[in-house]
Amino acid sequence: MTLRTTIDFLLHDWLHTTELAARERYADHNRETMDAVLDTCERIAREKYAPFNRLVDVEEPRTVTEPDGSLRVVLPQASHDAFKAFAESGMLSAAQDYDIGGMQLPYSVEAAANAFFSCASVGINASLLSVGNANLLMAHGTPLQKEVFALNEFSGRWAGTMCLSEPQAGSSLSDVATRAVPDGADFATDALGPRYRLKGNKMWISNGDHELTENIVHLVLAKIPDENGKLVPGTRGISLFIVPKKLVDTQGQLTGVRNDVALAGLNHKCGWRGTTNTLLNFGEGQFPVNGQSGAVGYLVGQPGKGLQCMFHMMNEARIGVGIAATMLGLAGYYASLDYAKNRPQGRPITGAGKDAAAPQARIIEHADVKRMLLAQKAYGEGALALELYCARLVDEHHTAGGDAADEARLLLEVLTPIAKSWPSEWCLEANSLAIQIHGGYGYTRDFPVEQYWRDNRLNMIHEGTHGIQAMDLLGRKVLMEQGRGLQLLAARVQATIAKALPVPALAAHAKALGKALQDIAAATQQAWSTGQPEEALANAVPYMQAFGHTVLAWIWLDVAHAALQLDATQAQPSTQGRVAAARYFFHYELPKIGAWLSVVASRDPTCAQMAEDAF
Repeated sequence: MTLRTTIDFLLHDWLHTTELAARERYADHNRETMDAVLDTCERIAREKYAPFNRLVDVEEPRTVTEPDGSLRVVLPQASHDAFKAFAESGMLSAAQDYDIGGMQLPYSVEAAANAFFSCASVGINASLLSVGNANLLMAHGTPLQKEVFALNEFSGRWAGTMCLSEPQAGSSLSDVATRAVPDGADFATDALGPRYRLKGNKMWISNGDHELTENIVHLVLAKIPDENGKLVPGTRGISLFIVPKKLVDTQGQLTGVRNDVALAGLNHKCGWRGTTNTLLNFGEGQFPVNGQSGAVGYLVGQPGKGLQCMFHMMNEARIGVGIAATMLGLAGYYASLDYAKNRPQGRPITGAGKDAAAPQARIIEHADVKRMLLAQKAYGEGALALELYCARLVDEHHTAGGDAADEARLLLEVLTPIAKSWPSEWCLEANSLAIQIHGGYGYTRDFPVEQYWRDNRLNMIHEGTHGIQAMDLLGRKVLMEQGRGLQLLAARVQATIAKALPVPALAAHAKALGKALQDIAAATQQAWSTGQPEEALANAVPYMQAFGHTVLAWIWLDVAHAALQLDATQAQPSTQGRVAAARYFFHYELPKIGAWLSVVASRDPTCAQMAEDAF
């Protein structure tokens, strides 16, 4: 099986994506148009991304000092060529309305198409934040902000970022110290939005500076001081601002004035080396505007409501990170599968022992190598199914209408922490197994699997660390709206169990999943039984691991059921593979949740009560 055949099965035989064409927004689409998009993206990824994956890892971004003392980023030509091909394909605006140049493509198809790029070279794939940035502005910006900033990002003329973290604050957004003060007496009447001057530093900004596009649109979180000049504590005072690298007019044309945003330096990472990661200084006076220091920014939405706007982009980015992690896991799987089929080493163990005179066996014939390959398949293909399921929920939320749309919204709230975190952890483990299958060659640069591991190691930190996702899940998502989201998820799991129970090959799995679902519900109640957040959340990560494994068991049961509906006798190797991957997950992975839930249910204090001096 190839990535394409797997995507085709998941989109059309499992999710029945073509049924979306019955809705007005997608009426012009059918299997042919969807396949054409996949064909185009697969080709661009193969020609413009995959051949240069090692190049952008070795020739990582560097800076040169300009005559005015500023820093300029230099990227390989391959990065420019890849971005140009991607922008010209129309994928930056694929989900948008026809009247602004979009395709009105279902997000589930867009997500599947973009998966090819992450599999080919995650370090080159620089479009994620531009699309999320523009989507946020389409949801929360003024008509002119949409026209000037969002549309230029969708066209690929400009790029976008999200600027949250600061050197002293990290992920603790309540400690944001970037300040925004009104810019002049007429600040409130600027056509591009209330105009402010920003001063502060932002750290870990992906694509924060480059020359792939003529301008970069930064979305920046900052606080507006109160009447006494003090910043409001916590997240309540955070506002959101558009801060372009180069100032523009109301027609979207560059004015020739550089905004007071300066690149302070690049962070040199273990992975994703083809993507710039920057420290940006806002408003330090390196590029004064009208003789004044302070970066010019335009307010998005209402003062103090910036974090609510930014979550629109963050949730989208979290699914994007999950897809990237998934595809890196699958890239390693495909590489190690090819290696295992061709590498002779050792001899099979038989009842008579080993015959040293017999020809060497290919390592794929050894049971332990099959175990490692099957684990990678279960992690990678299962994660891809999860991500496409979440993408389908986005489509349902946007177009189903009524209760169905609201259910999709709430299910997406509950599943987003899993969609981000589960592939980040378990597809990283898949990459480790891919290295193991290669043996000593696996940790050399002669083979690609060590790079896949390095690239994937960033994803447990990207867009909210593992611990943050876990606290979001147990501390907020399963409790919100009186637990209705968890109830909706349980109902969908129960529906899969009901249809799988009559299928002999799946009946035992269905029963095991039913037990796991009960255990998750019980552990959730026991974690919160004292009503003390510090007790409930002390073991949030084991809870998320158990929750994630239960979700993936459900996904695999549903996928296996769909495969058997098409091929009940398992005549096709693809069906055999999907049923075996499901069996592996239920036999080797789902039983792990017992240990994780044990510490959750008992509110085990071992970690929380460890004295600092005892480490």
